[in-house]
Amino acid sequence: MASFNETKLKISVEETDLNSNRSVRLDRWLTDRIANNSDFPKISRTQLKNLIHSKCVRCDDKIIEDPSLQIRYGQLYTIQVPEPKLATPQPENIELNIVYEDEHLIVVNKSAGMVVHPAPGSSKGTMVNALLSHCGNTLSGIGGVRRPGIVHRLDKDTTGLLVVAKSDEAHQHLVHQFAAQTIKRTYEAIIWGVPDKPTDRIFFPIGRSRANRKKMAVVPKGGKKAATNYILTEQFGATASLIVCKLESGRTHQIRVHLNHIGHSLIGDPLYGSSRKISTRDDPNLKLAKEFKRQALHAKSLEFIHPFKQERVHFSVPLPSDMQTLLEALRKSC
Repeated sequence: MASFNETKLKISVEETDLNSNRSVRLDRWLTDRIANNSDFPKISRTQLKNLIHSKCVRCDDKIIEDPSLQIRYGQLYTIQVPEPKLATPQPENIELNIVYEDEHLIVVNKSAGMVVHPAPGSSKGTMVNALLSHCGNTLSGIGGVRRPGIVHRLDKDTTGLLVVAKSDEAHQHLVHQFAAQTIKRTYEAIIWGVPDKPTDRIFFPIGRSRANRKKMAVVPKGGKKAATNYILTEQFGATASLIVCKLESGRTHQIRVHLNHIGHSLIGDPLYGSSRKISTRDDPNLKLAKEFKRQALHAKSLEFIHPFKQERVHFSVPLPSDMQTLLEALRKSC
């Protein structure tokens, strides 16, 4: 039996909860019981352990601090979930290009120059600051903190689609989908040169560069598995190409690292790119490519299972104006 009052839940141990063949851990039992209570906020087992360690769970009015405690028939457990704390990042009234929004999640078309999450040196003007302002009280709290649930990121100067959770339950659903690699992400990239193969799978492990700790790199040992699939969609002589990339994994700087490794870095990439030795004296269009101010990478489409509708949803946005201008210039240069 369970009773619900605001953020407090009382659950008693029934005879049917016990397994005669083995003992039943408190954290496992509570997680299962909460999952079946539609009125109470969904809590993962890890979050429940944190609540127990934070003295938010009582057994017959006695504070419990051991998640591995074995439950007994007739015990009455009370769970008190604290009100979500205000996030450290502060809300800022920054315009967002919102592609889709409901009570569970929001899909944003990120502009170039916007950092996704606050970090040393970028504590203001981030997407999180903007989302805190835009969503306000519709954020129900991620991990006990009233903040947007960031499940994946785009580099500061990469444009395109991001999905952000507005509730803990939506956040857990999306995190699991990313872990299971069921979320489909498609990127458009403008690169130097033309790949040897019109389509290929780049499969090299990625880790921290030993030569430059600010960079990632393909490494022989200690890296994480990473796979990037690409298709050549347009080429501009031997100078440059437009490709579509699909990720099987989501390592830091993955597309940038993989393309650089095969000798076709992104045009404009300040960290991994190499400015080709191309004469631009008589061609202002090639000069535009040489002087492009950011990595020419755009998260074009995003497809995932909606956490509550339980149906696959698809979103797509066109190339931003600067990349469209770059393509037009490259076409003229051929």
